[in-house]
Amino acid sequence: MVKPSALEVRVLLTRIRRVGIVGSFSVAAVVAVGLTIASCGTGDSGSGPQVRLETTMGDIVIQLMPDVAPKHSENFLKLVSEGFYDNTTFHRVIPGFMIQGGDPNSKDDNRANDGIGGPGYTVEAEISAKHERGSLAAARKADQVNPEKRSSGSQFYICVVPTTQLDGHYTVFGKVTQGMDIADKIVAAPRDPRDNPLAKIVIETASVE
Repeated sequence: MVKPSALEVRVLLTRIRRVGIVGSFSVAAVVAVGLTIASCGTGDSGSGPQVRLETTMGDIVIQLMPDVAPKHSENFLKLVSEGFYDNTTFHRVIPGFMIQGGDPNSKDDNRANDGIGGPGYTVEAEISAKHERGSLAAARKADQVNPEKRSSGSQFYICVVPTTQLDGHYTVFGKVTQGMDIADKIVAAPRDPRDNPLAKIVIETASVE
């Protein structure tokens, strides 16, 4: 049987932690399980793993795209497995454009620091896929200070309309498969001059499907 990929191991480990079978598993143990369970990993052939964002306005399900952005997909799954996104907010919403989240700073009550936080690292650009309605993409710093177009380690955005002007500039690594109606509600929320919703819109839990 074919050895599971690093991404498949990450998905399996996340699912094991989610159901609480054991407090800790070594990667070797997960690989061993993967070698004996043909269905482990990402589900149907040719499809990426799915992540559910349970928000205070409803659920959004995202299918990742490891075929075009493997580093971003694996990093997103890593952060989900660690509970990194739990209790973060959508701190930037712009009608006719996108909703943005993934900043750990948004967990506190200081709105001024929203949008500048992260896990302390960036991810190499994997620019390929187009920005369509429902596309999940990685936020990043501007070209002037980031000519390599490296992505934020955790902040992401979901397009609510096709956003072709961003094609070739930002890494798209997933697609919403359920819950675009929720994204539409989020983007329409009343917001302050910095586009931060007046009432917090929280990602209560992020989990692998």
